[in-house]
Amino acid sequence: MTSDAAGAPTPFADRLADAVERKRSQLVVGLDPVVDLLPVELRGEAAAGRAAAAGAVERFCKGIVDAVAPYVVGVKPQVAFFEALGSDGWRALEIVSRHAREAGLLVIADAKRCDIGSTARAYAAAFVESRDGEPPLADAVTVSPYLGRDSVDPFLAACRRDGAGLFLLVRTSNAGAAELQDAVLADGRPVWRHVAELVDQWGEDFVGARGLSSVGAVVGATVPRIVGEARREMPRAIILLPGVGAQGAGPADVARAFTSGPSSALVNASRSVIYAYRDAPPDDWRTAAGAEAARLSAAVWSAAGW
Repeated sequence: MTSDAAGAPTPFADRLADAVERKRSQLVVGLDPVVDLLPVELRGEAAAGRAAAAGAVERFCKGIVDAVAPYVVGVKPQVAFFEALGSDGWRALEIVSRHAREAGLLVIADAKRCDIGSTARAYAAAFVESRDGEPPLADAVTVSPYLGRDSVDPFLAACRRDGAGLFLLVRTSNAGAAELQDAVLADGRPVWRHVAELVDQWGEDFVGARGLSSVGAVVGATVPRIVGEARREMPRAIILLPGVGAQGAGPADVARAFTSGPSSALVNASRSVIYAYRDAPPDDWRTAAGAEAARLSAAVWSAAGW
């Protein structure tokens, strides 16, 4: 983690903007290690028990990091796949996150955590707070805002103290999102739009030197119309856009998210990159992942118009 001249941590939004400009990329690769989808040589090792499976997941994710590092600004480990492997899986998550940092990448923990009081503080400490002089597990974390401001406050404190980033769920990419997030309030607004307004308000105090806030939002790329509307509601937020690739969205669907600048949005691709080898035999899985990341990074940059 970098610091300014006064020794304060550089805000996440500014670190991200530097990475986007340096690499000419707005791509983040999601690390979603499903044991049954690992390359055959790792899948065989994983059959020896949970500890062995965690070791296979660690090797796979480190290989993906090495393959995509030249083309992406960060990785987004999906915490659930590591947690499913118990303490060995959590240890693998720590190792993979450290490896990604050493490769010069930002780490966004896709944990979707939140709760009230001391529980929220513990979640913030687990993911984005420095401990005993060591850097935090991740540079940023995904958070559910649906318990209200008091549940988000510990994460905002980490933004202020540790230079952390947040991505609050606003309008997600899954089909069932419409059941709640598109529900219409008494004033005619959908729920997601009200949440977007709150994200914009909560992020006011965390705008960095590049004009972007370290309090960002998750908006699914699978609903392009909402992507544009969300950008208008949150002009300073970095928008994290899942849904490109295996979920069906393409680079053209996210172009409207970038109107606040080249680093004002991040496109996340997971399965289409890390399992690209399944569609491109006989390529080595690392080579296939790197090639797909390079292709997608260039396509997003072009679509963003910068």
